[in-house]
Amino acid sequence: MSPITGALPITLYWVAVLLLAAGCLVTIGIAHWRKKNTIIAIAAALLAVDLVLVAIPSPESPVGVSVALGVLAVAIAVLGGGTASNYVLKLSTRGLVRPGLFGGIIVTEPERLGNSLLGNAGEQHEVLRGGRTIGYLERFAIAGTLIAGFPEAVAVIIAIKGVGRFTELAAAEARERFIIGTLTSIIWAASSAALFHFAML
Repeated sequence: MSPITGALPITLYWVAVLLLAAGCLVTIGIAHWRKKNTIIAIAAALLAVDLVLVAIPSPESPVGVSVALGVLAVAIAVLGGGTASNYVLKLSTRGLVRPGLFGGIIVTEPERLGNSLLGNAGEQHEVLRGGRTIGYLERFAIAGTLIAGFPEAVAVIIAIKGVGRFTELAAAEARERFIIGTLTSIIWAASSAALFHFAML
């Protein structure tokens, strides 16, 4: 049973939930617009506060609030996860990984792969191209399936991404970027979807 009773407190509760979610989305937009990944920390804080707010036993949400919160949750997941991933990757790699022209990173071919000598050792090329677009699709799919109540689909999404990127993960920096970026993206998308899930409990 919800501790919030009465028409006015219930209305104020849902207004606060929606305003926090909208504020999170606006902050993500500012981070994109100003090209400052550090601003995503503010969006993460707003998302965390909103999650705490909806995690308490809440009154039944009106249909309009449910729809608005679902749309906001998906938008936060899709748009914010990329900036969050970039910020975490920058912190973890200390800015030492060179970006490529097509959204990937520049890696140097290793001298060996297992016990085999490689003929193209020392060559540089771009791997993990198209990461931004893949990230948008990945987070949309994860948030959508979680909101729809099919968490099992997350395993399929991750498997598809892993199989598609498998041949590009020979370099250590590519593996590191793939794992860190994917985990950050999944955590962000799941946290965003949790806004809707907790509100519906």
